[in-house]
Amino acid sequence: MTNKTKNIALLSGFAIALLICYKFAIANTIDARKEYDDLKKQEALFGNTPKQLSILRQKEKYYDAILEKYQLNEGSIQNNLLKTINSFSNTGNIKVVSFLEPHLYKKNDLLVKTYQFTLEGDYNSIIRGIHLLEQDTKFGEIINLSFEKKKNFRTGRHYLQASVLLKSFG
Repeated sequence: MTNKTKNIALLSGFAIALLICYKFAIANTIDARKEYDDLKKQEALFGNTPKQLSILRQKEKYYDAILEKYQLNEGSIQNNLLKTINSFSNTGNIKVVSFLEPHLYKKNDLLVKTYQFTLEGDYNSIIRGIHLLEQDTKFGEIINLSFEKKKNFRTGRHYLQASVLLKSFG
């Protein structure tokens, strides 16, 4: 064998040895390093679990307090809204004439409910009821309020009706 063929055989043997080393040692080391890095990231995520759990419990208590404060404790918003309107109509000088099913539509992946109801009574009582709904209970915002003076032809008396549209997100 000549020196040239010996050098070619030596270089090809060296290249084959490098491929075998990469296949069995270096590739496994790189995979093990990636797995190690992934496990370190998971450890960091799970290391904060007790603190995150404590924060979530505090948030739960806070949100429960808000729901209780604004009378949204149980049942649907529609039932709670109707219950609030009825309780105010018992204490105030107003009467609930109609309460329609909510109109639902989606806007930017957010469900919007619009409640329509009609109240009857004197102006100040209706305004107090509207203020109660919008400011004290936080059911939503009043988007339309229209007053209409009507006459009862049987008795000849005039009365005031207010049509209310209340928009709620959720």
